[in-house]
Amino acid sequence: MTNFHVSKLRVASALIVGAFLGLNSTGAHAGPCTAAIAQFEKAIRESAGNPMAGLTAQQSIAAQLDRQPTEASTKREEGRLKSKFAATMARAKRLDAKGDRTGCTAALNEAKRMYIL
Repeated sequence: MTNFHVSKLRVASALIVGAFLGLNSTGAHAGPCTAAIAQFEKAIRESAGNPMAGLTAQQSIAAQLDRQPTEASTKREEGRLKSKFAATMARAKRLDAKGDRTGCTAALNEAKRMYIL
């Protein structure tokens, strides 16, 4: 190999390593809500064995009219609630990544209201 090729190889290697380190430092950057989000997610994981913990929602009008829920309606509502919770947490993380403290705090608080620990 000539000196020119060795030099090109070193430059290419340096660029690859630099790009890798740059991506890792970007991923490691903590937003204003990162710690609070991680703490909430940890609390959720730790509550897995608690039968009283989980997603919750306001009682529907139908439930207040003495109508019994069906298995299908219960599963449908559970799926809707899980989707809403996941979207709310994703919004909190997205706003956190943008550095939007007010937005990510509001989204995280909304998610916390949806989950009983």
